[in-house]
Amino acid sequence: MKQTLPVPTEVVQQLAEYFSLLSEPMRLRLLHSLRDGEKCVQELVEATQTSQANVSKHLKVMWQAGILSRRSKGTSAYYRVEDKMIFELCNQVCDCLASRLEQQARNFRV
Repeated sequence: MKQTLPVPTEVVQQLAEYFSLLSEPMRLRLLHSLRDGEKCVQELVEATQTSQANVSKHLKVMWQAGILSRRSKGTSAYYRVEDKMIFELCNQVCDCLASRLEQQARNFRV
């Protein structure tokens, strides 16, 4: 039987930090809003129906992690998803959750 090699602590830490970015519902809402492409902060405030300060705080966290890119135009800041793999990851998790819920529903009916 093949033995699994230990994962270096630094790798585990980086992985945990990446997943922690997705543990905040507002960040998931912002990512969903950015799925169609680049948006300015005001558009994201309207889409998420929250304060500009809250949106900016979460955008900064994702930008610093390299998930988003940012550009300025006049007095506006525009964000877009740089790490497109994040959508694949979210889709896989959603598919898994949907399958689990369907199974629970089948069990409930029985």
